[in-house]
Amino acid sequence: MWVSVTLEAAAAHAEALSEALLAAGAISVSVEDAQAGTALETPQFGEPGASGTLATPLWDVSRVVALFDPPASLGDLRDTIAVAVRAAGIAQLPEINFSEVAEQDWVRLTQSQFEPIRISDRLWIVPSWHSAPDPTAINLELDPGLAFGTGSHPTTRLCLEWLEREVQPGITLLDYGCGSGILGIAALKLGAADVLGVDIDASALTAAADNAACNRVVMRLAHSGDALTATYDRVVANILTNPLMLLAPLLAARLKPGGKLALSGVLETQAGQVIAAYAPYLPLTVGATHDGWVRLEGEN
Repeated sequence: MWVSVTLEAAAAHAEALSEALLAAGAISVSVEDAQAGTALETPQFGEPGASGTLATPLWDVSRVVALFDPPASLGDLRDTIAVAVRAAGIAQLPEINFSEVAEQDWVRLTQSQFEPIRISDRLWIVPSWHSAPDPTAINLELDPGLAFGTGSHPTTRLCLEWLEREVQPGITLLDYGCGSGILGIAALKLGAADVLGVDIDASALTAAADNAACNRVVMRLAHSGDALTATYDRVVANILTNPLMLLAPLLAARLKPGGKLALSGVLETQAGQVIAAYAPYLPLTVGATHDGWVRLEGEN
C-alpha cells in the first residue's frame, strides 16, 4: 500500500515543488494539467514544424501528484509536504488530497486494457497475451509499447482500411513515420513484396524491427535522415498535419507513375491545408473520416 498525494501549484512553482517532494522522500512525482478533461485543458506540445513557442513551460494551474511509502500518520506526511511546499517558494500551503494506492498486478492490469481489435472480417490486431478471435484471419500480433501505433487510434484504423483495399500481391510500399511498424507489417501480411519503414525516432525503428520479427515478416527500416531515392507503388504516412505538409515534395516524389498515396494524422478541420500543400505535386481528396480524423488519398 502506498499513499498518493495531490496538490495544485502555479506554473512558476510546479517544477520546484516536484523536486522538493522527491527530496522529501516521494517515490515518484508527476505534473498534470489541473484542467485536463475540461474545455480549459491546454496542450503543451506543438507539432513539428509549428511556429511559435509555448507561453508557459507548464500549465497555469498544474496538478502535482506524488507517491509516498505509507507514513506513520497522515499528520506526519502533511508536515513533510508543508516543508516541501515552503522549499519550493510557495507561501501558502495549498489543499492536499490523500488517497491509498493498493498493490496490484500492474502487468495484468495493463494487459486487461488492450483487447483484440477488429479492423475488418479479414484483419485483426491481437496482443500477444490473447488468442486470436479468428485464427483464419490476418492477425497482426502487436503489444502496446513506446512507439505510436497499436490500432486503437482512428488514424491507424483509417490507414489499415486503406491498406486492405489497396495492397495487392507483389506491390512495394513506403511507410513514412512507421512508429511501431503496424502499417508496414499489415502490408506485408496482405501480400506486399517489399516494404520500407522510415522514422525519425531510433526507438521506433527498434520497436518496428521487433514487431516485424514477432509477426514473422521482413520489413526494411531506415532513419528519416537517410536519403530516399527509390519509388513505390504505395506510400502511406500517418503522422501529423504540419510534418505532412512539409513532406509534400518528398512523399510525392516517392510515388511510381500510377502509384497511390494515403495520408492520415489530419483533423477534418485541417484537411484543406494539407490538400493545398500537395496541390503542386498531386491532387488529394478525402477518402474517409473517423471520429474527426480524415484519410487523404491521391494518385500519381
